[in-house]
Amino acid sequence: MDISFFIFLSSGLFLGWSLGASDASNIFGTAVGTKMVKFRTAAIISSIFIILGAVYAGAGTSQTLGQLGSINTLPGAFMSALAAALTIYWMVELSMPISTSQAIVGAIIGWNFFAAKPTDITILSKIVSTWVFCPILSGIIAVILYKGINLYLHKTQLHILRQDCYTRIGLILAGAFGAYALGANNIANVMGVFVTSSPLKSLDLPLGISLNATQVLFFIGGIAISTGVATYSQKVINTVGNGVMKMSPLMAWVVVVSQALVLFLFSSQNLQHFLLSHHLPTIPLVPVSSSQAVIGAVMGIGLAKGGRDLNWCLIGKITISWVATPVIAAIVCYISLFFIQNVFALEVFK
Repeated sequence: MDISFFIFLSSGLFLGWSLGASDASNIFGTAVGTKMVKFRTAAIISSIFIILGAVYAGAGTSQTLGQLGSINTLPGAFMSALAAALTIYWMVELSMPISTSQAIVGAIIGWNFFAAKPTDITILSKIVSTWVFCPILSGIIAVILYKGINLYLHKTQLHILRQDCYTRIGLILAGAFGAYALGANNIANVMGVFVTSSPLKSLDLPLGISLNATQVLFFIGGIAISTGVATYSQKVINTVGNGVMKMSPLMAWVVVVSQALVLFLFSSQNLQHFLLSHHLPTIPLVPVSSSQAVIGAVMGIGLAKGGRDLNWCLIGKITISWVATPVIAAIVCYISLFFIQNVFALEVFK
């Protein structure tokens, strides 16, 4: 296989690493922040289940990004992924839990502008609407779970030690589910722009495991995300774990479950097929922001408690970073494409 593919793929791997560094906070940030789970344990569990989710459930959301903009050359995919990765990296340096989905969508739009390709407004509006709906839905789920669990604990009068044990186990299980949902929903952000131009072939592994070409690409991306989790996620974990609002272990569990459910709803092809078969409204398969889901869940609980414990100044900064992310990524992508086309004479679109 041409070595140039892996050179161009390096920006996607960098993007995956950046996503892991940023979005691991959404899986275990609250658990680590409340001292219920060690960072090493969180990193290992996250890595395993992110890869599983990416390989076995990541196809649905990648189709939506492909409809937004089909980047049809490796140099174009390289610069789009690099623009998104650089944007995310800068925000991680500022300890801001930003949206990877917004970064890659901004980069794709930047490529569309440069290549004079039309941007599907219907698909774009569907994606942008989830940026509003995702944190609201997560907040609603979090409030329902939080009030329900508190009511249950009040009725059962569990001993504090048993409650602590159950909460710790619950955080680990919820983190595994959250990692799987993150891999399934967000692998499209990392590797989606390479699907059209990838030369990878299907792969047969021991124990009768067979991966198609897209799954092989997603497996590589899952490893990159896991590396970001293990090596550079602690800074943002501290922001989410303690910065927005001081949380009890029970609140931490509610936040993780809420964001995992939201990501699962927006990435499950089986759920979509079930709803279609029963003539029910479907949920779009869109790569939504796990960062927005977590912040929405934390804010939901905070508002249900009166809003006094929320760090509104930090929430304002995070919101500004969400607005700025797609704009910055689009501008960086457009300028980068101009540079690589005119300096290195590479074909960035067909």
